Amino acid sequence: MKRRDFLKTSAALAGGAALAAGATAAAEDNDKTAQRQFYELRLYRLRRGPKTELFDRFFRDAAVPALNRAGIERVGVFSVMVGPESPTQYVLLAHPSLESLVTTPQRLAADAEYKKAGAEFLDAPAADPAYVRVESSLMISFESMPKLETPTFAGGGKGRFFELRTYESHSRKANDKKVEMFNRGEIAIFRRAGLLPVFFGQTLIGARLPNLTYMLAFENQEAHEKNWAAFGADPEWKKLRSTPGYADAEIVSDISNVFLRPAAYSQI
Repeated sequence: MKRRDFLKTSAALAGGAALAAGATAAAEDNDKTAQRQFYELRLYRLRRGPKTELFDRFFRDAAVPALNRAGIERVGVFSVMVGPESPTQYVLLAHPSLESLVTTPQRLAADAEYKKAGAEFLDAPAADPAYVRVESSLMISFESMPKLETPTFAGGGKGRFFELRTYESHSRKANDKKVEMFNRGEIAIFRRAGLLPVFFGQTLIGARLPNLTYMLAFENQEAHEKNWAAFGADPEWKKLRSTPGYADAEIVSDISNVFLRPAAYSQI
């Protein structure tokens, strides 16, 4: 083989190998993304009085069963225990894909049982609306916790409550760094300290971007105080938070939290 032909053949083989490697990496990335859920977090702002009861009737009797039929396995419905703008109800949906997010409203609109059971809420007149406004955010789950988890408690969890925490960052780069910190060790430390995660999500669409949001479950207030204290005293946490690039001052600009009580019919 002539040297010129050999070089052409070698270059072609190298190029083919690079394309194959790139395709394999892309496929692996797609597989990882396919395993992750997309979280839709809704905030229903209500008026005090009978509208809170109407909301509960609608979600208990119409929305939750219909969402389950539409492919949403577990629907979380929560009222605010401690937080701003009461009464506000939170609804958490874990979508298996973006297609689910787009098609779920269409599936509900075609569900005759849903429309019948939820007519009072769905058909409320302009003079007496069922709610003031709905806000919504879309998140993608973290790689290290790709699926929503529902913690169980020895006592049945009758007094359980949830803490919803949002970490804002000054830039997307800093936000990505905080997500990396959770993926590389912080979530594992949470679990070791007894903090029970429900989900971790990086916000794709929503208010106060860039940010991430996560939810923790507690059996009672005593467990909340005990487990957070164990986390703060954990030597691995102290080491992680002092690692260059991971300090709060570098990657977190604001932290807010809300305490939520699950509705009796909540599936989370």
